[in-house]
Amino acid sequence: MYQISREKMPELLAAVAKEMDLFLPVQNNGITNFGFWTEDADVDLDTLKTVKSPKDAFFPQSEILYSCYQKANKTSIEPAALKDAPFAIFGVRPCDVRAFDVLDRVFLSEPADVYYAARREHGTIVALACHEPEESCFCKVFGIDCADPVADVAAWMIEADVAMWQVADGYAWEAKTEKGQKLTELVKAYLTEQDLTKEVEAEKEAIRTLIDKMPNSNLSLEGWGVGKTKERFDDPKWKELSDACLGCGTCTFSCPTCQCYDIKDFNTGNGVQRYRCWDSCMYSDFTMMAAGNNRTTQLQRFRQRFMHKLVYFPDNNDGMYSCVGCGRCVEKCPQSLNIVKVIKRMGGTK
Repeated sequence: MYQISREKMPELLAAVAKEMDLFLPVQNNGITNFGFWTEDADVDLDTLKTVKSPKDAFFPQSEILYSCYQKANKTSIEPAALKDAPFAIFGVRPCDVRAFDVLDRVFLSEPADVYYAARREHGTIVALACHEPEESCFCKVFGIDCADPVADVAAWMIEADVAMWQVADGYAWEAKTEKGQKLTELVKAYLTEQDLTKEVEAEKEAIRTLIDKMPNSNLSLEGWGVGKTKERFDDPKWKELSDACLGCGTCTFSCPTCQCYDIKDFNTGNGVQRYRCWDSCMYSDFTMMAAGNNRTTQLQRFRQRFMHKLVYFPDNNDGMYSCVGCGRCVEKCPQSLNIVKVIKRMGGTK
């Protein structure tokens, strides 16, 4: 195990960025989101939750798939280049690391999404334990240990390449995979080899004590999960819960596991670019085709979102939920119609 001081952290980040793209929490106008490192970037590793998750690194909000050109009555198609260079994602919280596993099950299932797969292959994840969990956090409900960025919990491996914990005046650093070892060798000049076992265990204990005190950490999932479609689908409570939904999509765009997207064409003036961009099942025109839309009411769209997270996804993924309890929707929904409220109102209280 190694230690990196806060004073040396900017040098370490600059060393990584010199060799590869570096994606990490950056503060801009008082808001912290993941972005690319630059020399003048205001790096923010202290804010617990970025507004959006780091899933952009593997599943960008918008990306070109291919371009079409026509010359002399001949049409040519040029696929977008796949990611072919290493990059690092720094400061990923345990809930967001688990979210990558959820996305993997969608995009790496056969036939695998080649754009996602290429990024996943070349990305190195540096995870950071949650020094001070917040009231909106409920990751423990889904078997995630926010004190341990790399833990085998509830039969699912939370996989990160490097794990970090806040200790003393800096951070403990531990490589967990071959990718993590390579990154460690790259920045070894800024690391001090040290036995920090006691400090890390004390940090873990303090974090777990805090998360146990959070109001939603003991939320019950009774009535949700595998085999609950019939029981939940026709529940009359969906009507009263969905009545206040604005269909704004804030929940889906801040969610680390939502994977819905649309594919569109853009006329560049000398050709056409086909691109995909994030979409939301909460929008009235989501998946609309010439024949119309199979979910015509906000109730149906509202129900779809939460049934997918809590029933459909577990049904098809060995019981794994596609919510990681990050709490972003708890903080961001303008109508407070977040997943915690749905679980409680539908009977899963404790």
